[in-house]
Amino acid sequence: MTPNPQIVKSVEQLNYRVTVGDVASLAGLDVNLAQQGLLALASDAGGHLQVAESGEIAYLFPRNFRTILRNKYWKLRLQQWWERVWRVLFYIIRISFGIVLIASILLMLVAIAVVIISISSSRDDNDGGGRDSYGGGYFFLPRFWIGPDLFWFFDPDYNYRRRQRRKSTANYQMNFLEAVFSFIFGDGNPNADLEEKRYAAIGQVIRNHGGAVIAEQIAPYLDRVDADEDYMLPVLSRFNGYPEVSPQGEIIYYFPELQVTATERKPQPISAYLKEQLWRFTQASSGQVMLSIGLGTVNLVLALVLGSLLRDGTIAAQLGGVVAFAGSIYWLLLGYGIAFLTIPLIRYFWIQGRNQKIEKRNQVRQQRAEFLLAAQQKLQQKMLFARQFAKQEIISDRDITYTTETDLLDQNLLNSDKIDQEWQKRLESDS
Repeated sequence: MTPNPQIVKSVEQLNYRVTVGDVASLAGLDVNLAQQGLLALASDAGGHLQVAESGEIAYLFPRNFRTILRNKYWKLRLQQWWERVWRVLFYIIRISFGIVLIASILLMLVAIAVVIISISSSRDDNDGGGRDSYGGGYFFLPRFWIGPDLFWFFDPDYNYRRRQRRKSTANYQMNFLEAVFSFIFGDGNPNADLEEKRYAAIGQVIRNHGGAVIAEQIAPYLDRVDADEDYMLPVLSRFNGYPEVSPQGEIIYYFPELQVTATERKPQPISAYLKEQLWRFTQASSGQVMLSIGLGTVNLVLALVLGSLLRDGTIAAQLGGVVAFAGSIYWLLLGYGIAFLTIPLIRYFWIQGRNQKIEKRNQVRQQRAEFLLAAQQKLQQKMLFARQFAKQEIISDRDITYTTETDLLDQNLLNSDKIDQEWQKRLESDS
């Protein structure tokens, strides 16, 4: 079984010695899934189990366990290889839309220029005049291309020099070819890992409060909340929690699994509520967007002009070459020109509606966080009852009674030494 990448990442972040609660709270994973994943990872990566006197278990992993896994699983090696290949392929796919845009403009410009020159030549022959009487047949292409040199977008150092000019290296600026793809299709869902972030935040809130919380402390991180506190059921199921009723009939929730940690962990700062990110139309700069719109418009206009010149079909057959090729793929050129401007337009209005819903959800969660802050006095009794169940159980090296790092004989001797030390302390205290 291939190891869970979230568990692998969590083990590294927690310095290679963890408990189930450590991993579940950090990654926002189901406790049972975290336990099964840690057992599988320890078995595959040469990890060790450390059992405390209380019966709690800590997992210790070698720092090179990724290398061990890589050598053991051909799937992991194949996955890493494919990730590297896919990054290159996806980059090629991204820039291909910009390349196709420029190529289609150049193709249609050349085809239109050839057609116009041909028409001008035939008129000159009929009128007995020179070619220059039309003033521009030969110069149509250069005149049209006055403006920025599009080929400088292929310069690999362009993006670096642009950042240098702006004196900012904090944010990555995509080049124009990447910007074309971003303009058409956007840059992906900013909340693709929302559920992971949600339960990671909830896990951290529970850890910050010693493993015991009230429902109002969890509500700012959930979407749907009801007066019966049924929304706590998925949280209880995920982290193996238990409800407890106070003498006043108020319910608190405690999570024994999240109270056990391999090392002492102080409360970590966390956002007061779960905030979804708004969708962005594109991460391209405004200049790149305007240039994309301009070139997209030029591309569509050229397609319409080319279509009007080739509508009878005889010119393409007579001239052949570039004109015939452009005529053979004309509907593809026209369709690309229409889609280039239509897809972003549809996506723009879709994003506006999507962001309105996100803002409403964020506002509701923010209001719950503000209610929690304002209602501290009213909830004081309930929170005090929750603190009775709050604790942090640290599995230190002194608490270990059994570990798979050493053989059974050594551990029996170690345990005997511990027992002798305990008896010696008792005898000294009695005397």
